[in-house]
Amino acid sequence: MKKKFDQVYQFKITLKDIKPLIWRRIHVPKTYTFWDLHIAIQNVMGWYDSHLHEFEIVNPLSGTKTIIGIPNDDEDFANYKTLPGWKQKISDYFSKKNQSANYIYDFGDNWEHKIILEKILPKENNITYPLCVKGERACPPEDCGGTYGYEDFLKIIRDPDDEQHERMLEWIGGEFDSEHFNPKEVIFDDPAERLKDAFGK
Repeated sequence: MKKKFDQVYQFKITLKDIKPLIWRRIHVPKTYTFWDLHIAIQNVMGWYDSHLHEFEIVNPLSGTKTIIGIPNDDEDFANYKTLPGWKQKISDYFSKKNQSANYIYDFGDNWEHKIILEKILPKENNITYPLCVKGERACPPEDCGGTYGYEDFLKIIRDPDDEQHERMLEWIGGEFDSEHFNPKEVIFDDPAERLKDAFGK
């Protein structure tokens, strides 16, 4: 059963260390957990959720950095503990006084995103949430090697004389338009179903 809500959070999500900027603006229910927000970010950015992720945000109660994502057994030997995203509500962390967080996806390629809570808005009755309001530029391809790998990828596919040109185009599926993004093309998955599929919860 979906939770009732009367407010939505407007977030701007910007992929770090890439210019021109790749960013998205989304509206999500205030009742969302960090897992729900994770799924929304995956959908709106164009990632495939085939790697680990984590959020880094200041806990407003303690004033210390908190890691939220998918806990694992190796953390018994780590200096920090990851809180399960499906148990942490975004409303317990984000506020007008605590507006920012980092979201890291794929610890190998290390895609870092800056998340900013821009506004808290009233829910509109004729709108289905989550909603992508705006954004610019395509998300980099999955597993392309992080920000530096993406730079190399773009150089190769834009240069027909590059010896890797044909192979790289074949790898990406024939074409890639780094400037293309249409918010109307975003399809959001049900985060509850994704959680059940992933962990049986």
